Parts: sequence; structure tokens; C-alpha cells
Amino acid sequence: MNETLMRINVCGIVPVIKLNDAGNAVPLADALFAGGIDVMEITFRTPAARDAIERVSRSRPEMLVGAGTVLNEETLNAAKDAGAKFIVSPGLNPATVRVAQNAGLPIIPGVLTPTEIELGLSLGIEVFKFFPAENFGGISAVHAIAAPYGNIKFVPTGGINADNASDYFKSDKVFAVGGSWMVTEELTDSGDWAEITRLTREATTLLKIIRHGR
Repeated sequence: MNETLMRINVCGIVPVIKLNDAGNAVPLADALFAGGIDVMEITFRTPAARDAIERVSRSRPEMLVGAGTVLNEETLNAAKDAGAKFIVSPGLNPATVRVAQNAGLPIIPGVLTPTEIELGLSLGIEVFKFFPAENFGGISAVHAIAAPYGNIKFVPTGGINADNASDYFKSDKVFAVGGSWMVTEELTDSGDWAEITRLTREATTLLKIIRHGR
């Protein structure tokens, strides 16, 4: 499997970040890193996204920064030029998948149905985003939809928080968990880096206990 994807798997948690101020990107990366997370997904849901990705990519090479909410080729190219190392999209657009593959960027497209999974498999995708996870049945839905498809894995995202993350951490069908509970818009806008580090450390500690019993 792709080295970048394996690094996401090892980390186990992908903070899904909406930044209104690109100036907060590097301090946020530092806060996440201090809490034990070295992967971050900056979503193209604000005009600050491209600049934020570029700042982290240039200033914090130890952080694996990817781009989320990538809906088309234009956004994907902007993410690539900014230094994004992986792409995440809410749905599965074959054209976007092919552009990412041609650019050498691993992409995790969103799916909800067997039809979408089979389309992704035909494009060579092995890791899928399951979004919005909690709205469409949570971890039980992940297990049900994964059952016919062997070794595929999921990055469930949407509605996952400190109270239910352990349900996902325990699943062998979950490649990593995507979530915003440690990087809420309120916390990032206010620059509460200490609280972000605390919540991050809490999440990574729980993941380690579940994965390794310690």
C-alpha cells in the first residue's frame, strides 16, 4: 500500500480542519503534534485553505498535511501546488480520482453504498471515506457495507467525537478515524492550542490503549 496511506493508518486519527485564518495553520499543526498526531486534513471549505496547507507543508515537514473537501480538478491542483500529500473528497467522482492518481497523490473518496464502493474498486481504490458516518448508521453500517468486499478499509468521518470514537477505534474495518472534535472552529479561531493538545492527547491515548492495551 502507498506509504502516505500507511502513515495515516499508523497515526489512526485524521483531524478534519476548517480554518478561517491561514495564520493559525502552523500553531495548530504544532498543537496536534504535541498531542501525538502527525496527520492533518485541511478542508477547502474556506478561502484560507490553500495558504494554510502551504504554510504547514513548508514550515512543518514532520506533519503530513492533506486537503479535504476536494470536489474537482481545479481544487485538487491547488492543493497539490500548495504541498498537500493526500486528497480527501466527500464523494466519489471518477474524474477527480483519476486526476489525483495521475498526479501521484493518494485519494480517499467518500462512499455510502455498494455501488460506489465497486466503482472505487474499479478505479483501484482500497481505502474509502465513509461519510457522514453517524448519520448513516455508524460503526454497524461500516461493518455491514464492508462485509462483501474483503480487505477494503474505511476512514469514517462525520459525527464522531470523544464519546463514540472508541467504537470506531476497535474495528478492524477502520483504517483511521476522521473527526473535528479536537479541532473545532471555535478552538482554532480562538487559538486555544493548549486545549487542542489536551483533546488530541486524550484521543491518541485512547487509541493506543485499544490498539496495544496500554
